[in-house]
Amino acid sequence: MTIETKQATKEIIRNFILDSINIPNLSDDDNLFESGIVNSLFAVQLMTFIEKSFSIEVTMDDLSMDNFESVNATSSFVERKQNHNQ
Repeated sequence: MTIETKQATKEIIRNFILDSINIPNLSDDDNLFESGIVNSLFAVQLMTFIEKSFSIEVTMDDLSMDNFESVNATSSFVERKQNHNQ
């Protein structure tokens, strides 16, 4: 995955989060779940968005908040899944 692709992935994820919930000044490392701003329903919406947007499957083994707790964590998860599928 190129640097440009990584940045594009982060931007797609960040835009989805910002379109879904109001988080002013969202940093790529902000923990979405510790802040209490998002809940388990949002986590499911995020996983569904990730599957559709990046054509990857989120499996039971992937269901860890560590994979989705921030923009950076989610972007890294997408990168690992895409590299694994190649």
